[in-house]
Amino acid sequence: MTVLTETARTPGHAAHKSGTLSPREQGVLWDMEEDFWTSGDDSARATTATNAVMIFPYPPGILQGDQIWTQLRRRTGWRSVVMAERRVTRCGDIAILTYRVSAEKTDVPIYKALCASTYLGDDDKWLRVSHQQTAVT
Repeated sequence: MTVLTETARTPGHAAHKSGTLSPREQGVLWDMEEDFWTSGDDSARATTATNAVMIFPYPPGILQGDQIWTQLRRRTGWRSVVMAERRVTRCGDIAILTYRVSAEKTDVPIYKALCASTYLGDDDKWLRVSHQQTAVT
């Protein structure tokens, strides 16, 4: 016997319940995201869940947990970043930041990408659970 469920399409489903973040909460998340780019891997690690998943243009590709920090040492410490087309989407305790980045580092061509970071709010603290970058040429 097959039972069909309409959970994903039911307006009462948690995925359909959106909210807004206060300007202060949005500021906290955008500051965390900028620090992720500019402050080095120790700062990024402090705001990232232990088993987070990150996807970078190949190589390095898909990374999870400790793999992230081995690779991120080479990918942090940008001198400046500009995040344009910023959007924040909230669904319950989850906030998704999407943006277009232009990042500068000494002796490296300007890096441009489309990015998305997902944060989980828990006990008044936000932690990054995923980050994805798609390079823009």
